[in-house]
Amino acid sequence: MSASAALLAAAEGGIIGDGRTGANLALGVGALGLVLGRSALTRAGGRIGVGNARIGGMAAVVVGTVGTILAVLHVATADGGPGTGNGLVGALVAVPLGCGAVLLGRRALARCRRAGRPADRMPV
Repeated sequence: MSASAALLAAAEGGIIGDGRTGANLALGVGALGLVLGRSALTRAGGRIGVGNARIGGMAAVVVGTVGTILAVLHVATADGGPGTGNGLVGALVAVPLGCGAVLLGRRALARCRRAGRPADRMPV
């Protein structure tokens, strides 16, 4: 199974279960991306000295992009409208979550670049 076929099947919920499964997967991935992005942003600001903000920012961008793609695929392949039990509303909520994760990750990366210092060191 190719990667695009696996993403499409996951967005439809065909591999795991009913129609809401794809939307719940997209919601979970988007929320994970937001957590990663916020954590990377606090690391880049120097408030937390554990870990690398650059890697966290890149992870937030990637996870947010995957969450957004899953949500858009689920919206595109959903049968019926809101309230039919197929997870359309959940997928519509997951799109801004994924986009927010991408924006937080990009902001953390920009803050790392602007600081001009190693991202895993506390300022002295």
